[in-house]
Amino acid sequence: MVLPDLRAPMSPRPAASRRGVALLVLGAAAGILAAAGGLVGGAGAGGRSLPAGAVARVNGQLISSAEYDRVLAGVSADRRDGVDAATRRQVLERLIDAELLVARGLELGLARRDPRVRKDLTAAVIDAVVAESADREPTEAELAAFSTERPDVLRRPGRVRVRQIWCRAATAVEETAALARARDAADRLRRGEVFAAVRDATGDPELAPLPDVLLPPAKLLDYLGPTALRAALALEPGAVSDPVRSRTGYHVLQLVERREDDDVAPAEVRGQLVAELRRRRGERALRAYLDELRRRGDVETAATLP
Repeated sequence: MVLPDLRAPMSPRPAASRRGVALLVLGAAAGILAAAGGLVGGAGAGGRSLPAGAVARVNGQLISSAEYDRVLAGVSADRRDGVDAATRRQVLERLIDAELLVARGLELGLARRDPRVRKDLTAAVIDAVVAESADREPTEAELAAFSTERPDVLRRPGRVRVRQIWCRAATAVEETAALARARDAADRLRRGEVFAAVRDATGDPELAPLPDVLLPPAKLLDYLGPTALRAALALEPGAVSDPVRSRTGYHVLQLVERREDDDVAPAEVRGQLVAELRRRRGERALRAYLDELRRRGDVETAATLP
């Protein structure tokens, strides 16, 4: 059988072809990682028995029992009556087909020529490098040192509790009436009337109701937008703002409570410290990995770039 020459420009793939590309990506990633880390045994002579932990060898590439068991378990989960010998053989044959396609795809250079395969392949290698570095749990000494290096992590940002009355003004017709209602709301609040009563009498239902709890400014921004947030943060506790125009209408804001930045016990933010340490460790591991690949590789760049 003559294999088609896939080096010509490729047309958009149908759904079935996309499945082949997915297999190519996964297999190519596994092959490259295995070659880089020495995880997969080398090619063997024809007729030699398979090593322990392998179910097949395709052009020297082993198909592991673990991979076979993983795929077989997925097939078994979809069948109430389990899997028989024919199904087991079919699973193995599909894994062999996939390995042949992966090898052919690499032979044709698709790992470099196909942008999607290239992107998925590099992402798989990065994930593997970062995951390996993140396996170890940081020690208490490392957490303490990081807390000293980054004291801002142990500071809880200031929080404010804000209430608002919102008057919709989405159209020019609503503009005048909305502003009048907002001014009336501000006057009544400053006279000491009950907030809920004033809101029911003058306001409209909010698109995203503002929680009546202490919130950091970054979270409050999601509810108020930048203009109304600036007005709220400028208030003293108990004060009421003038109507503030936003894209959707007028906001009358009342600052109920303000909490300044305060210290947090390391135990309260231990999860954040661990996550940040792992992120940094992954970045360092990836940089070291890339530096080693550059050292071992042959890289040449143009003297001038277009």
